Amino acid sequence: MLKGTPFHARTSALCQASNWRRWAGHIVASSYELQHDREYWAIRTAAALIDVSPLYKYLISGTDAERLMNRVVTRDVVRCAVGQVMYTTWCDDRGKVIDDGTLARLDDRTFRLTAADPTLGWLKDNSVGLDVSVEDISAATAALAIQGPSSRTILNSLSDTGLEGLRFFRQISTRLAGIPVWVSRTGYTGDLGYEIWVDAGDALPLWDVVVAAGEPHGLLAAGMLALDMARIEAGLLLIAVDYVSVREALIEARESSPFELGLGWTVSLDKGFFVGRDALRREKEIGSEWMLRGLEVDWEGLEHVYGEMDLPPELPVHAWRTSVPVYAKGRQVGYATSGCWSPLLKKYIALAHLRSTWARPDTAVEMEVTVEHERQRAPATVVPMPFFDPERKKA
Repeated sequence: MLKGTPFHARTSALCQASNWRRWAGHIVASSYELQHDREYWAIRTAAALIDVSPLYKYLISGTDAERLMNRVVTRDVVRCAVGQVMYTTWCDDRGKVIDDGTLARLDDRTFRLTAADPTLGWLKDNSVGLDVSVEDISAATAALAIQGPSSRTILNSLSDTGLEGLRFFRQISTRLAGIPVWVSRTGYTGDLGYEIWVDAGDALPLWDVVVAAGEPHGLLAAGMLALDMARIEAGLLLIAVDYVSVREALIEARESSPFELGLGWTVSLDKGFFVGRDALRREKEIGSEWMLRGLEVDWEGLEHVYGEMDLPPELPVHAWRTSVPVYAKGRQVGYATSGCWSPLLKKYIALAHLRSTWARPDTAVEMEVTVEHERQRAPATVVPMPFFDPERKKA
């Protein structure tokens, strides 16, 4: 049975559209207003409040907690200081990605791992023989993202500890209006933002104080439609959309390594053994067959394609999540996985898997578009990601 998050009593009252969607056994709002436009612009110009509680959350503690995490994830956990957060992938023994998420070091012997898919069994299987405890805290911990240029100002008005010194991908234990929380400078929008981790019993009081503090700054609750557009602009991947977990892949062609996903920077091949290391070493030596890249669809070319049908260009109102063929020199060289019209950048952008030969920046390709039920091809250019990377995100 689908269930509401710890914030559901507040989000359900706000959701005018009643356009709920499923996320990890929960229902979350696609948008709160009838259209998602204002919610998107709140992320980019003010601040947005996003319920991200359905993330799976695990507490790993004990003498061998660091050893377990270093065995499982591709990052070098030894380098993760107390108060630091690492974005990481984890793979099977063939170097194919199972999932991705964040790993936060709470103290010398304790970590919190977030994941999109259930990961408890995998962690426990790899913990055999180690002095470590792995606890699923998903239901006990609510998570709230506050994202956008005004997010720091809003939280500073509530926090016992000023957030000016909190660096990118760092976290602190503090109180917001007296409520004990962990605040991490992380998010899924590519903008200045924070994520708040709180006991589920304190979720509603936390929502209320943040909303009250944010009202003078234009804070809005934002749903998944606005978040999807922001994460595409930021070049951030979504499991089961931009890549398939190796657990779910029915054929080998659906599997991806961190290198193929443009996440080679998360792989520490020199840290010692971890699951998938040998396979990833081999791939590093010989190169990857595929690379995930950004595409910018040429506006004049899109106009021409629609003009052939005596139509103006039709742009997607929402971000799309489907497999769209990409061509070069008359043959298919890859496929786009998600895309949108970026209201901020005024560009039609997409994320795409491309054969390595065609993955170099500035390479000319074509992306399939459907006009009046006919498949056409619009010119596009391979570009580096992220598409949007404001200085305020890390400053």
